[in-house]
Amino acid sequence: MNKTFTLLLVMTAALTLDSCAPRLPQTRKDDTVDSYFGQEVADPYRWLEDDNSEETAAWVAAQNRVTEHYLKRIPCRTPLLKRLTELSNYEKIGVPTRRKNGKWYFYRNDGLQNQSVLYEMDAPGSEARVLLDPNALSDDGTVALKGTWFNKDCSLMAYAISRSGSDWQEFYVMDVKTGALLPDHIEWAKFSGAAWQGDGFYYSAYGIPEQGHEFSVKNEGHKVFYHKIGTPQSEDKVFFENPAEPMRFYLLYTNEEQTMAFLFEDGADVGNNLYVKDLRVEGSRFVQMTPDMKHNCSPVETDGDTIYLLTNLDAPMNRLVAADVHRPQSVHWKDVLPEGESVLDEVCFAGDRIIATYNKDAATHAYVCGRDGKDLRELALPGLGSAGFNGSIGEDWCYYAYTSFTTPGTIYSLDLASLESSVYTAPKLAFDSDAFVSEQLFFASKDGTRIPMFITYRKGLERNGKNPVYLYGYGGFNISLGPGFSAMRLPFLENGGIYAQVNLRGGGEYGEAWHLAGTKCNKQNVFDDFIGAAEFLIAEGYTNKDKIAIVGGSNGGLLVGACMTQRPDLFAVAVPEVGVMDMLRYHKFTIGWNWAPDYGTSEDSPEMFACLRAYSPLHNLKPGVSYPATLVTTADHDDRVVPAHSFKFAATLQECNAGPAPALIRIDTKAGHGGGKPLSKVLEEQADIYAFIFSNLGMKFGE
Repeated sequence: MNKTFTLLLVMTAALTLDSCAPRLPQTRKDDTVDSYFGQEVADPYRWLEDDNSEETAAWVAAQNRVTEHYLKRIPCRTPLLKRLTELSNYEKIGVPTRRKNGKWYFYRNDGLQNQSVLYEMDAPGSEARVLLDPNALSDDGTVALKGTWFNKDCSLMAYAISRSGSDWQEFYVMDVKTGALLPDHIEWAKFSGAAWQGDGFYYSAYGIPEQGHEFSVKNEGHKVFYHKIGTPQSEDKVFFENPAEPMRFYLLYTNEEQTMAFLFEDGADVGNNLYVKDLRVEGSRFVQMTPDMKHNCSPVETDGDTIYLLTNLDAPMNRLVAADVHRPQSVHWKDVLPEGESVLDEVCFAGDRIIATYNKDAATHAYVCGRDGKDLRELALPGLGSAGFNGSIGEDWCYYAYTSFTTPGTIYSLDLASLESSVYTAPKLAFDSDAFVSEQLFFASKDGTRIPMFITYRKGLERNGKNPVYLYGYGGFNISLGPGFSAMRLPFLENGGIYAQVNLRGGGEYGEAWHLAGTKCNKQNVFDDFIGAAEFLIAEGYTNKDKIAIVGGSNGGLLVGACMTQRPDLFAVAVPEVGVMDMLRYHKFTIGWNWAPDYGTSEDSPEMFACLRAYSPLHNLKPGVSYPATLVTTADHDDRVVPAHSFKFAATLQECNAGPAPALIRIDTKAGHGGGKPLSKVLEEQADIYAFIFSNLGMKFGE
């Protein structure tokens, strides 16, 4: 390591302590050049990809020092944190579910707990007992509960945790009656559940990664193991592996009755393969149900020999089909709910009924019908929002969660006989929801495609072209953005802001065709849609270019990075969170290769390289351009989108930016891609982000 270089970094960072504007550390450049189909591309900050080097650590420390100093000097930062904490301090209760032991289970957060707690009760509304409190697993809340799985008689519960936001999982086993931990402990699992069978369970894992590179090394060779209770992990048997296809995921799932096992295979295309094994037949083998990996297929319920599947095979808007375990191939499937005009999002079996939720213009519409799919009737939901149902086949209970932009998550009980809903639990928080309104708008994108967008704002807002806007989107991987409540947005709304959420192509709002319209060389459609949303809000008098902040995370961070480099004149603030910024090398880290079905890779062909190079945020920053005020965010344990993406983008932005707006990076510690982040860290991060937005949009807090 160059000690002189480290000293210079520290000295340069120290200069900011007495300066009004952020003075940024000078980042070393090297002469790294890659060749793609005869075209050379420089990568001068390649050294920042080494997350284990002292030089990278020094760079991170210097950058954080500058950013922290800048953010702490924003006057509204402290009152914002106080208000965010106040708004977040309300009880949050999840949907209850009854297990085969007759007990009920649900998650609850009393307000400001870092992690939600798993409770057990004898009946809904009865006294609840703590079964597992993740807050007790660490002093700072950075150990998160990733999932729980009960064995057949519910005497044992396997649970998975993650540490510091990493995707790596550890499994433990608890005696449900006593709460005592068994000695079983499994490490280095990833993208896994626990599928019980007999006196043990299946899980998925990789080999132990190289020490020091646990969060950046390419993940290859996903295997399914079987763990027998009471034995050490070293004795676990490999149940399934496919050395010929190291860059695929394999996940085994057993139904609650342990009569069937399902093996998922994905990572090679936009869909998945599904295999089934009849566990009632000794010596039975897995049978492939799907023809290929070009479509999505997943089991939602089993009943005797019948398997109910949700799939988009021969149905871009999805359909529910029934398969026979003795003839499970797709040619034998029978429609229960055929493809309709809207996307069939989810299916819940409750009693002798099916509850189907459809995505209509990005909002949930729920319908109930018989087990044969007949007599479809719509259920009345509280409004334009998102809902998810929980029930069980042959049982007499059903609950659902509902949320909207102005309604925090509320739990309803559904009477399956009368189909009447009643509130089971509703949160109370220090926020007047009646003072705000949400509406849905539609606008034409660059190519004329009709794009939906939700906007939420305080009643009485004037279209004077001066309103601050927080513009949010995602646009990828068939993921739909529905209405949802977030206490973090409320101070922005309370202080005159408009929250705008755009349903971009690449998502799943209008089925597989909508998804594919935002993939690979169609990816520019996603950015055009987002840019079109900003232009529409300006044209309609809601705002102007000096009042728009764009925000997105992960694939949404890519969205923000691409749009701010393509249209730096259109936005005042950009916050790319944990974004995919280097589109030429993303597939070389952890599970980045899994995104190739959506993105393509720079190694596929000259044409695909050209498509990626044309919008890759890192490669489209240009010297001498005035970029929006930018706060890049990432975290040291992000092993989904490795921090190197954000490091290299921030260093290049700081080099290229010719304007007066700040170009900063915020690098969190003991945190990952976002999942399982403790509330205390979420509050600090959001206070920083909103303070940055308030300051650079000229907003005043509390006036």
